Amino acid sequence: MGVLVRVAGFVGTWFGLLVVGGLVVGLLAPDETATLAPRVPLLLGVIMFGMGLTLRPRDFAVLGRRPRAVAVGVLAQYSVMPLLGWGVAVLLDLDPLLAVGMVLVGASPGGTASNVVVHLARGDVALSVAMTTVSTLLAPVLTPLLVLWLAGSVLEVPASSLVLSILQVVLLPVVAGALVRRLAPAAVERALPLLPLLSVLGIVVVVAAVVGANADAVRSAGLLVLLAVVAHNVLGLAVGRVVGRVTGVGEAASRAVTLEVGMQNSGLAAALATAHFAPLAALPAALFSVWHNISGSALASWWARRPVDAGARPPTAVGG
Repeated sequence: MGVLVRVAGFVGTWFGLLVVGGLVVGLLAPDETATLAPRVPLLLGVIMFGMGLTLRPRDFAVLGRRPRAVAVGVLAQYSVMPLLGWGVAVLLDLDPLLAVGMVLVGASPGGTASNVVVHLARGDVALSVAMTTVSTLLAPVLTPLLVLWLAGSVLEVPASSLVLSILQVVLLPVVAGALVRRLAPAAVERALPLLPLLSVLGIVVVVAAVVGANADAVRSAGLLVLLAVVAHNVLGLAVGRVVGRVTGVGEAASRAVTLEVGMQNSGLAAALATAHFAPLAALPAALFSVWHNISGSALASWWARRPVDAGARPPTAVGG
């Protein structure tokens, strides 16, 4: 158990590099990794179950104490990122499948990796966890509606199927994890240190599978898609920072809002794109998963040298 905990700590620390490694493996062994693409929704379900295991009633207490800060962050996430994803796709004249992939990334809830990065940035982790949880619970309604609204003009969007998929691979696993924590708290507490290992390995496999299934597209149009992903993420972080500052939620909360807006659950976007569109539509999500961990970690390192009183507990899990 001690060895596994140390391994889990290692993969949590080097999460970004390991995701890059998944991308490289996907490019070097496309035939082998592409066979894992149908397993992407299952992998995401396991990751979201792990997120559910980390939830406690006090994580929701922030909603009562600071509803305005949570609302600001969640509203910014579900407005800024979908619109930016669509706008960047139109500006760069991306293929319709890639455009849908960009919108899917933007319309996805926050990823739990943001909780870790907010902690490193000395931001308000309790607020970050609350925002991730609320945006995840809203995803079955908001994600399909946003994708249908923004991408429905270029590609047929199976909105009802998207709702069902999000319920199956996001909401139900999160609720199940929270119930298990409620029913067996002692056992879950012992397992919590291992969750980063589960989450990181799951995301690495998702990236490798998606890149492997799109190896030719990565080689031919990878730079253009990477440019789109970088622009999407950087603009999201910038607008998130502006929203946090102008709404006056405070510096620690502003850092949390910035990172929650800019860092998405790209694993969910990849799973939905693979299941309901085509592997090519999942490419922006795979590249976003690599890039947002690099940019988020870099921003956190810069902020870590400018400490504020975040008053938040450290996170216990990592995800897409």
